[in-house]
Amino acid sequence: MIDGTGRELLADLGSGVRVERAAAQDVPRIVELLRADQLGAGREQDPGDPRYLAAFDDIAGDPRQLLTVLVQHGSVIGTMQLTTVPGLSRLGSTRVIIEAVRVSETTRGQGLGGRYLQWAIDRARTDGAALVQLTTDRSRADAHRFYERLGFEASHVGMKLRLR
Repeated sequence: MIDGTGRELLADLGSGVRVERAAAQDVPRIVELLRADQLGAGREQDPGDPRYLAAFDDIAGDPRQLLTVLVQHGSVIGTMQLTTVPGLSRLGSTRVIIEAVRVSETTRGQGLGGRYLQWAIDRARTDGAALVQLTTDRSRADAHRFYERLGFEASHVGMKLRLR
């Protein structure tokens, strides 16, 4: 169901909190959330930069991508992106990768991040995924503890090769 904001309701978590598919008008707020931590502050640019909207269009046009926002009483307070990846390993299992998880600092400690991540896990399970994985920067010790409380294990070493 699409509401007056142009967003599709994905889940009602109760108490005025909803998970919705992000819409183009959410891009500046999503970028603000990405910029609001020590990692994003150094790499993200002006939320009005047209490259963000072009990236949003690519994400929105890809059926294996789901960019979501967490909305509390009409205000965007969080975001995460889910990517569905089919694979041959694990007997042809599908996995869901969770990326760019952010919840507004002003709403932390209310259990909203846990409810949001649990929704993503449940959705992946309902969609037939055999595995949910996420990446988090090694410097984010608080985030690691949060993910571990939700059942995630630090089972692999991630590596990056910067191309630009």
